[in-house]
Amino acid sequence: MERNTLPILEFDATVDAILEPSRVVAEMDAPGHCVICFFAEVIDSLVENHGAKVIAHSLSQIGRHPLYEIDYEGRRLAFFHPGIGAPLAIGLLEEMIARGCNKFMVCGGCGVLDRSVAVGHLLIPEAALRDEGVSYHYLPPAREVAMNPRALAAIETVLQRHGLDYLRTKAWTTDAIYRETREKAAAYLAEGCLAVEMEAAAFFAVAQFREVILGQILYGGDAVLQEDWDGRKWSSRDDIRSNLFWLAAEAVMEL
Repeated sequence: MERNTLPILEFDATVDAILEPSRVVAEMDAPGHCVICFFAEVIDSLVENHGAKVIAHSLSQIGRHPLYEIDYEGRRLAFFHPGIGAPLAIGLLEEMIARGCNKFMVCGGCGVLDRSVAVGHLLIPEAALRDEGVSYHYLPPAREVAMNPRALAAIETVLQRHGLDYLRTKAWTTDAIYRETREKAAAYLAEGCLAVEMEAAAFFAVAQFREVILGQILYGGDAVLQEDWDGRKWSSRDDIRSNLFWLAAEAVMEL
């Protein structure tokens, strides 16, 4: 490990940590394909209407985090809710990898830095700006991290199959939703970021480190603009959110 005046930049490439996920959860017969779904109401519907069953639980101080399984066109598909924010999401992802999942597709919403991106417009974060903390423990310091190219190709295949419009973009990944300043919003928009969210950089970094495949599909939500914030009632778009889960499921099965 090379020392630095800033601890976040002191990357240690050692593979084995003091506490490995395999010491917390046991490997099991989990589906290889898994959707990481940020939409709690969609998960409730899958349990109620699609026979989803719980096959494992992760535990944290806020409770139990189920790993579910459904039959998807005759194939096994796992899914789980990752919580909010990179630290919890990555802790859960690590445990799902340890259980045996190895191909992931994330579906979620994001803020947008350009008002012309409508609520519900699909965004593919082909790379993420690393303005969070988790990714620096998995990869050496760098400004951004890219999505796995196989995952990116699978997403585009599915969206084009359905004739859906989408935008490829960078995502600004930040830990601090109440510190998205006007200056940063302007700078990162100019750098190519249409989306702002909290997990993509960490997801991509962990996938590289653990040598699994992970992609992400977002839909445009609230507008985080240089002049103002506009909620745009983005989190109440149930049809968009349900459809996005099934697009993610189709995409992960392409892998």
